[in-house]
Amino acid sequence: MSILLTKISKNYGAQKALKEVSLTIKKGQITGLLGPNGAGKSTLMKIITGAILPTSGTAEVNGIDVVASPLQVQQSLGYLPEHNPQYLELYVREYLEYVAQLYKVGKERIPTVIAQTVLGPEQHKKIGSLSKGYRQRVGLAAALIPDPDVLILDEPTTGLDPAQLIEIRALLKNIAVDKTVLFSTHIMQEVVELCDTAIFLTSGKIAKKCNREEIEKGPAHLEALFST
Repeated sequence: MSILLTKISKNYGAQKALKEVSLTIKKGQITGLLGPNGAGKSTLMKIITGAILPTSGTAEVNGIDVVASPLQVQQSLGYLPEHNPQYLELYVREYLEYVAQLYKVGKERIPTVIAQTVLGPEQHKKIGSLSKGYRQRVGLAAALIPDPDVLILDEPTTGLDPAQLIEIRALLKNIAVDKTVLFSTHIMQEVVELCDTAIFLTSGKIAKKCNREEIEKGPAHLEALFST
């Protein structure tokens, strides 16, 4: 079991962002998290990463309690947030070396993640000069620096062109062989191409779960589920 959530709730004052969400995600799977804006997707991801604490319930990553040991959990996962904060004045390789220092990972890891995310031609450019799609790649490369067991990706394909989408899909499929990948998206084709499981959140609750057989019915079928 890679990720285990049991009756996770999160309140912001009177607002109930999550309402007793229970979920199991196994190693080697790619799981898509879908739902309208405000459904609780980002909140759920932040709880799994230990960035925020649940109001109630328990969350475990690789058997480690997120509330009791958030730093230990964070050492075993990579996280790409929705807004992907970066130091725009740094060069790509310089930034990745900085991230490696934070994780206490040797610089020899840098060429691997640059190759994985197809950043070779851009590695000596400043992040601020890159397109939005390439900045997403830099964020994904940073998440891969510690070679994490679990990847949490919030809207990872935002801003990518069709060619870049193909490359990132191939990357995610490759790394998911021995990792757990959870990503949020509004793009149904991404779910069809990538996911073993799709989870629909609505108003802080899990509304539906779809296995691969149902996902293979295609984007139109998922869109219909999404809108109900």
